[in-house]
Amino acid sequence: MSLLILFSLLAYQGNTLAQNSSKNNPKPPAEAPFTTLVWSDEFEGHGALDAKKWFHQTQLPPGGSWFGGIINHYTDRKENTYQKNGLLHLVAKKEVFKDQGEVKNYTSARLNSKFTFTYGRVEIKAKMPKGVGTWPAIWMLNKNIDEDGAYWDNEGFGKVKWPYCGEIDILEHWGKNQDYVSSALHNGSGYGGEVENLGGRRVAGVSHQFHVYVMEWTQDKLEFSIDGVVHYVYEPPKKDSNTWPYDSEYYLILNIAIEPDIDPEFTESALEVDYIRIYQ
Repeated sequence: MSLLILFSLLAYQGNTLAQNSSKNNPKPPAEAPFTTLVWSDEFEGHGALDAKKWFHQTQLPPGGSWFGGIINHYTDRKENTYQKNGLLHLVAKKEVFKDQGEVKNYTSARLNSKFTFTYGRVEIKAKMPKGVGTWPAIWMLNKNIDEDGAYWDNEGFGKVKWPYCGEIDILEHWGKNQDYVSSALHNGSGYGGEVENLGGRRVAGVSHQFHVYVMEWTQDKLEFSIDGVVHYVYEPPKKDSNTWPYDSEYYLILNIAIEPDIDPEFTESALEVDYIRIYQ
């Protein structure tokens, strides 16, 4: 056998071994683009929401009121959530409503998605409600949260108390600070009113026009943007159970809370959503 043929065979065997090793031990790129649509709702139906995708969380916490001092009931009625003209309408209303033995003067809705995921891109086209005292949010909680009445807790996954389970606020808007949109992370390193892991920006007309809100979530960081402009990146230098409980499955939540300082002239307003799309 000539040396040329011998070298060719050795080179072929080396390339084959490298290819097999690569297939058996793939190395994903550090910042893989999220282009595969894995879940979505385009809200093309009419009337009630798709029960295969959404759960209405209505059970009051112990004490008879939701946390954060909010003063509304969440209901599963069509008056508070419905699809029409290709949009989700999640409606906060001023009305006397009794549920679970408690009478409150406002109603709204709190939706849990029946889909969970780890890492990806969430894209939401939405228009905020308006009115001082309205507090809409599109956010995420860990599937493992111990919260009676939440969909995944009802399914038997609730093991960890908030905030240690981890919370991801894709967007929040307060009617008393019109047009300012915030994103935040709550976890063992900071939570509630003392949270420091947050950022936001003012966007004109969020209650009059639709805007595209995006969260991109990798194993290294969480990035938040509005209409393609990034306003906050969470990338803690030290990742531990307190700063980074973000390597497990999370689900979406949509709601409007009503704060005690609600405008007395408020009657109703809706969070309108054109679509929600999740890519991995």
